[in-house]
Amino acid sequence: MSADLLLDLEPDRIVQTLLRCAGAGPRYTSYPTAPAWSDDYGPEAFLEDLGRVEPGQGIALYAHVPFCRSLCHFCACNRVITRREEMPARYLDVIAREVEILRRAVPAGVRVAQHHWGGGTPTHLDPGQVRRLFRTLDDAFPVEPDAEISIEVDPRVTSESHVEALRECGFNRISLGVQDFDPRVQEAIHRVQSVEQTAALVEFARRAGFESVSFDLIYGLPFQTEASFQRTLASVEAIGPDRIALYAYAHVTWMAKQQRGFKRADLPEPAVRLRILVGAIRRLLAAGYEYIGLDHFARPEDELARALRDGTLRRNFMGYTTRAGLDLIGFGPSAIAELAGAYAQSHRELEAWEGAVAAGRPATMRGHRLSRDDLERRWVIQRIMCHGAVAAAEYRERFGEAFARRFRDELERLGSLEADGLVLREPDGSLRVTPLGRLVVRNVAMEFDAYLPRQRQAERPLFSQTV
Repeated sequence: MSADLLLDLEPDRIVQTLLRCAGAGPRYTSYPTAPAWSDDYGPEAFLEDLGRVEPGQGIALYAHVPFCRSLCHFCACNRVITRREEMPARYLDVIAREVEILRRAVPAGVRVAQHHWGGGTPTHLDPGQVRRLFRTLDDAFPVEPDAEISIEVDPRVTSESHVEALRECGFNRISLGVQDFDPRVQEAIHRVQSVEQTAALVEFARRAGFESVSFDLIYGLPFQTEASFQRTLASVEAIGPDRIALYAYAHVTWMAKQQRGFKRADLPEPAVRLRILVGAIRRLLAAGYEYIGLDHFARPEDELARALRDGTLRRNFMGYTTRAGLDLIGFGPSAIAELAGAYAQSHRELEAWEGAVAAGRPATMRGHRLSRDDLERRWVIQRIMCHGAVAAAEYRERFGEAFARRFRDELERLGSLEADGLVLREPDGSLRVTPLGRLVVRNVAMEFDAYLPRQRQAERPLFSQTV
């Protein structure tokens, strides 16, 4: 069922439904989610699992560049605020050593189908350092000619020289952090960038040959209103990115102390926050974007939209992705690897990461090997998050058991969501999420999470709000 049907629903009905579903829950970039992982999984286990990567198969690479020049007050990412030139220089030395260590563990002949840099701010590195980091990774893990090579950038620190260096390396997708163009909101979150500055970078990137331009936006920021965010969206439409990620602001002051730079009272009330979201969704749909899922929109001709239509859309730590079934290897502090049967995460702190690599071993801090139950539930959650449906016949073919029997209790717990018109259970046992239900798809997936009941008993909250 097309998300365009949301245009036919009364906004107030949508908001009231979302309010009833409000609560904390995972974003399911993995299953099990990171809080379920254990520090019993260390460097030796990671090396062993890397050795199981199939020779000749496609893989994905992720490099985490943790540096930023200034602190954005909304951000809960792992980052290091610095203007010291020696820190990025040392980072490049260490990550080169890390690449060497991990490359020795991976069987020869793997092919890089996706290559992504995130942060922090990857363009905190100067153009020469950008070239050096790319060479380091590409020499060890060469990219395929048709690989997707993408990067997240901050328009405030990204120059035309950066763009030229990125294109020289082969980057073909660029994602710009925008968040909001409203001056009062920008001042509160300590991230001031003009529409003109952002548009100029997009224009140069397109002239340089980037195939796709993405924007990151955030709703629920301090001092945001329905009217102010509509003005931001009007500016975004005029620039015309190919993809838009519309994230919910996560107020997690127990993790991100800088979020105490503004008061909770400065944030939109829950109903206003959701009206901002609903107004944004309706505007983007009317503008011709397709709703990919959760918080992503794309032009109909974009690869994400095509992957949604042909059933190959997948979700991992980089968000929604078009290349299904790739093992992901991460480099840098806090980077995560997702292999066929395991997850591994490196130390978050820069010094701990550097120390582990200097000792000649992976910087693995924690990880998890998936059980059969994990694999079955991960498949179900992936189908829900990416396609809004679980086909009973497909589940039986894959796992040899009836879906409705295997998850009888979970399906019964979906009764309240079914009563609200958010999910449908088909006569053959299949599960389908309705267009309205796709806005709370995390709530649907949560019912299949075997770890969540215990995680909810933690002393501190572990997850952001689902809407």
